[in-house]
Amino acid sequence: MKAADLREKSAEDLQELSKTLARDVFQNRLKNFTNRLDDTSSIRKTRRDLARVITLLRERELPRTTGTAAAAGIATKPAKQDVSAPTTRPSSDPDEGQGADAKKKKPSARAKKNEAKQP
Repeated sequence: MKAADLREKSAEDLQELSKTLARDVFQNRLKNFTNRLDDTSSIRKTRRDLARVITLLRERELPRTTGTAAAAGIATKPAKQDVSAPTTRPSSDPDEGQGADAKKKKPSARAKKNEAKQP
C-alpha cells in the first residue's frame, strides 16, 4: 500500500483499515507460529502498512501549524530551561557541607574486634 493512496481515503476508512490490518498482523503471526504461513514476509509488510495508516491518522489529529519549521517538516525542540541557578533539596543531615572530616563513620563490629586483638 502506498502512502499517496492512503492519503486519499477518509478518516473513517483509515480507522477501519487499521482494525483490519491489526487483525491480519495477529493472524499472520499465529499462522507463522503454527507453521501454516507460507510467505513470512507478509508479517513485515502488514506491520508496515499498519504503521503507515496509524501515522496518517495521527497526522490528521494534530493541529496544522503555519511555521516555517512545520512547513519544512522539521520537528522543533522545546526551549532550554535556565540552568544558571540549580535547584537542590535542603539536606536533613546537619554535618553535610562541613568537609570530609565532619562525617565520621562508626566502626563496625569486625573493626572493634580487630582493635581488641591488637596489643
